[in-house]
Amino acid sequence: MIVTPITVVLGTFAAWSLARLEFRYREVMQAFILSPLMIPQVVLGIALLYVLTATGIAGMISGLVIGHVVVALPYVVRTVSVSLAAMDKRLEAVSMSLGAGRWYTFRHVTLPLIKPGILAGAVFAAVTSFGEVSVSLFLSAPDTITVPVRVFNYVDQTFDPTVNAISVIFIIFAVLILVVIEKTIGLVKLS
Repeated sequence: MIVTPITVVLGTFAAWSLARLEFRYREVMQAFILSPLMIPQVVLGIALLYVLTATGIAGMISGLVIGHVVVALPYVVRTVSVSLAAMDKRLEAVSMSLGAGRWYTFRHVTLPLIKPGILAGAVFAAVTSFGEVSVSLFLSAPDTITVPVRVFNYVDQTFDPTVNAISVIFIIFAVLILVVIEKTIGLVKLS
C-alpha cells in the first residue's frame, strides 16, 4: 500500500498544524482538507480527472495515488485531531520549557500520546483507499486497475458466487484486525 503511509504522514502533520499553529485562514484550510467527506465521490472523481489530466498525470499510478490520498486524508486528519484535542497541551509546553525543541517534543512527547489516533487514521485510510471505486474508475488506466474496480467490473459482467466468498474473507480479515487492535491498544483509546 502506497497510499496509507503517505496519507498518515501528511494527515498527522496537517492535523498538528491545524491544532497547534496560529495562521491566517486556518479554518478555510481545515474546511478544504475535510471537503472530500462532503463531496459525492463521483463528483470528486470527475474533478480529479480534470485536474490530473491538465497536469498530465491522469492514467498514471501517481495520479491514482494522489486521488486516493485526497479521499483518505480527511479521515486521518479527523482522527489525529481528536487525539490532539484530548491531549494535554501543557505536556508539550513543559517539554519545551525544559529545553527541548519543537521537533524533539513532537517526536518524543506528542507522537507517542497521539499514536492511537494515528493508528485509527491509518486503518481508516487503508480501508477507504481499498474500497474506493468511484475515484479509481476515473483515474485508473487499463494497466493499473485496482482491486475494487476489478471486483466492480466482475460483478457487473458476471454472476458468480466467488465475489461473495471474497467478501466474506475481507469481512473476516477486518474483524481480525479489530480484534488485534482491541487486544493491543483498545478500541476505546481510538475514539
